[in-house]
Amino acid sequence: MNDISVITLNNVVKRFGKQTVLNHVNMQIYPGQIVGLIGPSGAGKSTIIKIILGMELADEGSTNVFGKQMPNRRLLGRIGYMAQSDALYESLSGRENLQFYADMKGLNKRSSDMQIMHVAQVVDLTSSLDKRVNGYSGGMKRRLSLAIAMLGNNDILILDEPTVGVDPALRRSIWAELKKLRNQGKTIMVTTHVMDEAELVDEVALLLGGRIIAYSDPYSLKQYYQVNSIEEVFLKAEAINNAYNVNY
Repeated sequence: MNDISVITLNNVVKRFGKQTVLNHVNMQIYPGQIVGLIGPSGAGKSTIIKIILGMELADEGSTNVFGKQMPNRRLLGRIGYMAQSDALYESLSGRENLQFYADMKGLNKRSSDMQIMHVAQVVDLTSSLDKRVNGYSGGMKRRLSLAIAMLGNNDILILDEPTVGVDPALRRSIWAELKKLRNQGKTIMVTTHVMDEAELVDEVALLLGGRIIAYSDPYSLKQYYQVNSIEEVFLKAEAINNAYNVNY
């Protein structure tokens, strides 16, 4: 593993009004890693992503991507991003949506054709590519959003709840593709509240109340907390965190 981090959050604090959404968050993410951000809704997962992308500004601390402080628009072309809400053109077909974003990424015709067919196959949308998106189900729209994020030779892939509404067989296929990209040296960040998926990442950050309460590889976390699953790790870490906050 390269010892130079691709993404660094240093003492990041983010407030919305009187509410502190991120409370002194520190993270270092390296090339060739899949990092999972795990936690309940409202824990701060999406806010971390938006700060990394420069969509939100931290109130305190710093965020660096490729050694440059964010926000920095020049870096966005090296990042594939899938948001929680689908940004799709409903009157266009799936293929036309993919072609639009391939053009935005600067892919030439041959490369875009090959990549569109590949990502459509990964998310099982090949047979529906020429249907209008306004006729897609919610799950199909999520899969199309994931396919769009995978377009281009991105150095970083940031996926916010990518497998919501995806059946187990297809979820396995998606994770196989993510691991293939990881093995090519790509950096992947995934947010989820599906604890089973936390077993599939290289490093997992457990978020609660805007704080990272545990951050390591799944095996080490299970060993440290003497439990058999990441879900049990989270419950134990949460109980310890809550007891600490009550006493102090």
